[in-house]
Amino acid sequence: MDPLVALLCLLSLFPGLAAVTPSCPQNVNISGGTFTLSHGWAPGSLLTYSCPLGHYPSPVSLMCKSNGQWQTPRATRLTKAVCKPVRCPAPLSFENGMYTPRLGSHPVGSNISFECEDGFTLRGSPVRQCLPNGMWDGETAVCDSGASHCPNPGISVGTVRTGSRFGLGDKVSYRCSSNLVLTGSAKRECQDNGAWSGTEPICRQPYSYDFPEDVAPALGSSLSHTLGVTNPTQKKNENVGRKIQIQRSGHLNLYLLLDASQSVAEDDFRIFRDCAAIMVDRLFSFEIKISVAIITFASKPKVIMSVLNENSQDVTEVINSLENANYKDHENGTGTNIYEALNSVYIMMNNQMHRPGMNTAAWQEIRHAIILLTDGKSNMGGSPKPAVDNIKEILNINQKRDDYLDIYAIGVGKLDVDWKELNELGSKKDGERHAFILQDTKALQQVFEHMLDVSQLTHTICGVGNMSANASNQERTPWHVTIKPKSQETCRGALISDQWVLTAAHCFRNAEELYLWRVFVGDPNSPWGKDFSIEEVVISPGFDVFAKKNQGIPEFYGDDIALLKLAEKVKMSTHARPICLPCTVEANLALRRPRDSTCRDHESELLNKLSVPAHFVALNGNKLNINLKMGTERASCVQAVLQDKTTFPNLTDVREVVTDQFLCSGTQDDDNSCKGESGGAVFLERRQRFFQVGLVSWGLYNPCISSDKNSRKKAPRGRMPPPRDFHISLFRLQPWLRQHLQGVLQFLPL
Repeated sequence: MDPLVALLCLLSLFPGLAAVTPSCPQNVNISGGTFTLSHGWAPGSLLTYSCPLGHYPSPVSLMCKSNGQWQTPRATRLTKAVCKPVRCPAPLSFENGMYTPRLGSHPVGSNISFECEDGFTLRGSPVRQCLPNGMWDGETAVCDSGASHCPNPGISVGTVRTGSRFGLGDKVSYRCSSNLVLTGSAKRECQDNGAWSGTEPICRQPYSYDFPEDVAPALGSSLSHTLGVTNPTQKKNENVGRKIQIQRSGHLNLYLLLDASQSVAEDDFRIFRDCAAIMVDRLFSFEIKISVAIITFASKPKVIMSVLNENSQDVTEVINSLENANYKDHENGTGTNIYEALNSVYIMMNNQMHRPGMNTAAWQEIRHAIILLTDGKSNMGGSPKPAVDNIKEILNINQKRDDYLDIYAIGVGKLDVDWKELNELGSKKDGERHAFILQDTKALQQVFEHMLDVSQLTHTICGVGNMSANASNQERTPWHVTIKPKSQETCRGALISDQWVLTAAHCFRNAEELYLWRVFVGDPNSPWGKDFSIEEVVISPGFDVFAKKNQGIPEFYGDDIALLKLAEKVKMSTHARPICLPCTVEANLALRRPRDSTCRDHESELLNKLSVPAHFVALNGNKLNINLKMGTERASCVQAVLQDKTTFPNLTDVREVVTDQFLCSGTQDDDNSCKGESGGAVFLERRQRFFQVGLVSWGLYNPCISSDKNSRKKAPRGRMPPPRDFHISLFRLQPWLRQHLQGVLQFLPL
């Protein structure tokens, strides 16, 4: 029989064999952009469009239906996908003043200017620029006479305000013009303290998102110049956002709610999971008392980790649970039920409150933070508000206890987010925002930094630096100090406790009149820091810069290490905190190593590559990058000294100058240290904490040839000798450190 005839007969007997799983058409390219697919061209696959900065996709995404046809998630009419230029909304009105130009909407990069009529004072930004995310920079411009109990709350761009009386108890309400979405408070009231309740309403394009630097001030930067778009009517000396309190005495319950519904692509769920892990890792790095709950949800919630589980206080267990959270756990229930997700938090709280041994006072001292990572598209279970009301009731949240609950609603990734619902879910607190949309995990990590308030952390916990984009240099490296004899700056150093500074011995070669020397330590109340006098200087007895002069080595920096005891203890703050010294119990806790770890274990963990990325602090406070060369790479790094025929004309054995006490850097594109940066910490970041492995000692090239702290000149290519820097290794000077710091720090066995 003909094979084709046989096949046709077979198909007629078993028609199911002819069924082929449909796939959606592949003619879905977007003009000017790209797309990604969650599951190829098969039914259930989500196609997500991306466009370059300053453009947005229309539509944002498509879903492949079971019949092999594409459908936009909101069932809108399918048209050719294009990348459209982002535009910022135009003001609908501006009281007591004028603005130019008058356009229907504004292109990215364009400016809008505001002026007030006579008798009115402009508050806010006189000129604002349209940003690539569809938002205006700066603050809402308001022309105010200053005659009312509360300042004029203004009319932010794109909003319409009802209410023109600003006395005590007066209320105003806001709405947006067509196609814009309102975030913030639709209704506000003038309060006793002269401030408006709630958050400034902002009307934004549905496709807009937040830059981390916009979010940072909304989450509570106390610096007045970073108030940004938060609330122009808030008093400038007030904190404009509530941070998650970080203090060792209390307890924090963190509830992570991760949306795994069908409208969230699997890639975005992974971003949610990664972001949650970043935050957990950072929170546990503060060594505070914390319990973490993990809940994934779609049509129904799934509790991955409960705060009642003792593992919820173990960072390794929590992160393992996050990594194992599975998007496919919810593939049979693809809706979005935010009410049930929040209700599972309420049930967990209720169970914890009624646990044996939990008294009312202890329960009321626990702080609670709920972080909801979602696209906001709740389509079942009804409004989440009753669940939030129940949570507030069980926590006894009132005006005096507002600090004890924060609900953050955050969209992350290339999501088609429901702005309105996201805004409704976030906490509503005076002058604050708790709802945000961010582009990626990096943006969220910066935001998380601003959500964590370390100002209450008064314990000398080591190696804590502020990693956020808006932090000052001193906040990023709060251990960094400047050492000045009389008025001239000579050296840097590092706080290693609340009273001791580690620095280089050669800083004190010509030490006269030590009572005139000062150590400047970071202080949140002064940009120049606070100066401390020195009670005691301990210099390594092995340091003698001229020890090898008779061997033709003009200067030798072995044992180039010194300790300074300050005349008084440093008050811990966001600007002053010790760095972690390896081989100590404190560093061991920060590294999360077993209690029986040794100094050698620390060296193996911190200096575990042939090229180890590290940092030091420049004269202007910037953190600069180097690579410490270890093992076989160290040998070639130090050979550069033999090429310095001017300083060492007869040197044949480099080990005479560069002993095993020294770490070497300066190859590749490393930054080189300047004269005046000696004694500063050479440090690494591990597990969101910072560890000093060396201190800047000497080098073959000085990149600072002028007195300008911001001017550094790279060594020209082919320079002889090549630029190299040498740093005293704290692992090699352990006996001396232990001798003088016993009782100050707890050391591990060697």
